[in-house]
Amino acid sequence: MWKLGKIIAMFRKELLLVWAMLRDARTPTAAKLTAVLAILYVISPVDVVSDFIPILGWLDDGLIAYLLLQAAFKLLPSDLHTALRSKIETRARPTY
Repeated sequence: MWKLGKIIAMFRKELLLVWAMLRDARTPTAAKLTAVLAILYVISPVDVVSDFIPILGWLDDGLIAYLLLQAAFKLLPSDLHTALRSKIETRARPTY
């Protein structure tokens, strides 16, 4: 069960990174468009594999969105990617 928690935490950090990337003015337009395409694909009713097919319909949404987001991250300049990632890490770290 703890693996599921790690996956959810990692997914949350990636979503926060996408949000920070979309809000940052230094982000290239191509990276923003790729991230928006990933979001639109997930919420779009048009899919490669229909969502009516259990598991496979959801897996293709996740896989294509993941690949599009990885492409968006590769389009970011490395210094901006590092800065946004460190911003997210400090924000997501719990304080006691």
